[in-house]
Amino acid sequence: MASDRLVCRECHRVNDPNENTCVACSSSSLTEDWAGYVVIAHPESSAIAREMQVDEAGAYALKVR
Repeated sequence: MASDRLVCRECHRVNDPNENTCVACSSSSLTEDWAGYVVIAHPESSAIAREMQVDEAGAYALKVR
């Protein structure tokens, strides 16, 4: 996906391009090579959040390379 956003390889959280570490898990393993996008507003009641093992609201990539 062509984007100016970076995605964490560890938790799949979408981050701003000026970030050096993930805002969710503090990993420094960020990439521009990702596809798909989901916004999880209520992780406690979301089947997708459970499947992705997400417990914090936010934007996440579905596929990270």
